[in-house]
Amino acid sequence: MAFLDNSGDIILDAVLTDTGRMRLAKGDGSFKITQFALGDDEIDYGLYDANHTSGSAYYDLQVLQLPVLEAFTDNAAGLKSKLITVSNNNLLYLPVIQLNEIWNGNQTARHGDGVFMVAVDETTEKKFLPGDHLVDYGENLNQSARYIRLDQGLDTTAFSPQMALPADLEETQYIVEIDNRFGEIYSWDSHERASISFIDDDNIATYYLSLGANNRFVMENEVKLADSATQVCDGPRGTILQFKIKSSLELNDSTQLFTELGGDNLTVTDIGGTSTYYFLDTFVKVQGATTGYRADIPVRFIKLKSD
Repeated sequence: MAFLDNSGDIILDAVLTDTGRMRLAKGDGSFKITQFALGDDEIDYGLYDANHTSGSAYYDLQVLQLPVLEAFTDNAAGLKSKLITVSNNNLLYLPVIQLNEIWNGNQTARHGDGVFMVAVDETTEKKFLPGDHLVDYGENLNQSARYIRLDQGLDTTAFSPQMALPADLEETQYIVEIDNRFGEIYSWDSHERASISFIDDDNIATYYLSLGANNRFVMENEVKLADSATQVCDGPRGTILQFKIKSSLELNDSTQLFTELGGDNLTVTDIGGTSTYYFLDTFVKVQGATTGYRADIPVRFIKLKSD
């Protein structure tokens, strides 16, 4: 839903998402709104001007004049920036979730195009060495040590990394979303397949991964020293989320989704020199359940194109 400014009156424009309408349509009386979230996706706080020549009354003028989005029903697109309530009013910094691409060499780094490139079948995998920085294995996960890692904590030098992150700022559960037509989530060591919580009408699969319950995915960051060689958060550190992406059977056996949603002219340098590949670009969304902080991970699925 959204608030609309209409000639001085504030109108509450409330619509149900696709999932909400589906549950309401059951007609069995089970549809009840028990929770809600607020967001400010349309607000650009970078417009706040603390040096405005007209004084403090104008510092936030441009921010307040930004248009507010009308309510829309696509649950996959809404509330990318959720608002949270923190009881401690003395906080100077809020934690972030960011990719760690310097852990153990190139083991968690992206490809040079700024994406995590996933080979969807064994034929494509064989065009790259198991430890090759260019690609992650999407079929034979256990044959490659590469995976995706995200670190959570305070990215500031104002506080020592040896300090404990306050409990209300530490992420103990992560929400991971991926298009279920493209792939699914596995543990960083390839031993465990994550359980899907639900799949919505847009084929987006949602996973809830928690500290304690999913130890192969979520763990405490035990490195409490100022280690710039392996860490991306300079201040107090919270938890780590690590996972691999297994390609779907549809991408493994067919080129249909590649031709409908991607392309067929990607040239990549591999062990044979250069080859042409089908490709499909997407994002994996990772969001902290405590702070609402979100990271979008760019992923490119590739499949060797036969001559």
